[in-house]
Amino acid sequence: MENSTEVMEFILLGLTDDPKLQVPLLLIFLFIYLVTLIGNGGMMVIIFLDSHLHTPMYFFLSNLSFVDLGYSSAVAPKMVAALQSGNKVISYNGCAAQFFFFVGFATVECYLLASMAYDCYAAVCKPLHYTTIMTMGVCTILTIGSYVCGFLNASIHTADTFRLSFCGSNKINHFFCDIPPLLALACSSTHISRLVVFFVVGFNVFFTLLVILISYVFIYVAIQSIQSSEGRKKAFSTCASHLTAVSIFYGTIIFMYLHPSSSQSMDTDKIASVFYTVVIPMLNPLIYSLRNKEVKIAFWKILNNLYPPSFSVRWK
Repeated sequence: MENSTEVMEFILLGLTDDPKLQVPLLLIFLFIYLVTLIGNGGMMVIIFLDSHLHTPMYFFLSNLSFVDLGYSSAVAPKMVAALQSGNKVISYNGCAAQFFFFVGFATVECYLLASMAYDCYAAVCKPLHYTTIMTMGVCTILTIGSYVCGFLNASIHTADTFRLSFCGSNKINHFFCDIPPLLALACSSTHISRLVVFFVVGFNVFFTLLVILISYVFIYVAIQSIQSSEGRKKAFSTCASHLTAVSIFYGTIIFMYLHPSSSQSMDTDKIASVFYTVVIPMLNPLIYSLRNKEVKIAFWKILNNLYPPSFSVRWK
């Protein structure tokens, strides 16, 4: 028998304990989170208000914006509050909740990106049958399926991780409750948990990535068969924003969770985590809006309706 005290709260050590960096980091992350809220919230409002954007692509994009808001909000507010107040304590239940919603929304994003790749495939490779392939029913099923898979995955990881005993140090060497630093704190065997992470995360990442890669193989073949350079350029521009978002998101996810544990560096992991938990949710609306003429037109139309004298010409 071993006397031990179960951990009732955790201390998030954050990115750094250097007091000189606390204020700059606070300002940077507060700015990024505000841009994330405005960008993703604005994208959802624009798509909702403009009937011309009520298409499958923008239906998925509005859900992607919601998911970006979800997993960014699971992490960023607590991080900003800790930098502002210096209070880095998070309760056991609060840690579990943060973990659950972050993993859930991040997994939903994987499946939404795969659904958007299929939508790009249908638009480029089957343009004449696009409206019959990507019906609202199909889009709804793909979206609901993404949420079900995402939060089922979150339930598996949350149950598996928080069944472990945490009876030693309660200091999490990270800025949020994530799988690797939590497993490092456990005082019971983590062998099964690490296998669950490897196989379940591996399945979700590589299954969705395989769907995306297969879709883009067919898209590439279809684009190469287009005779005119203008037609190829238009077909490529249809999927360029999505391909950019996929490259950034999957690159950091694979690096973070699926590289060998023997080569893990917690400082390197923190930097990668900042990128996909805080920066990517901010970048996605920028990527899609800056490269999308329809979104720009819809934005100026809304401003024109709100402020006719100032914006009546600009969106045209």
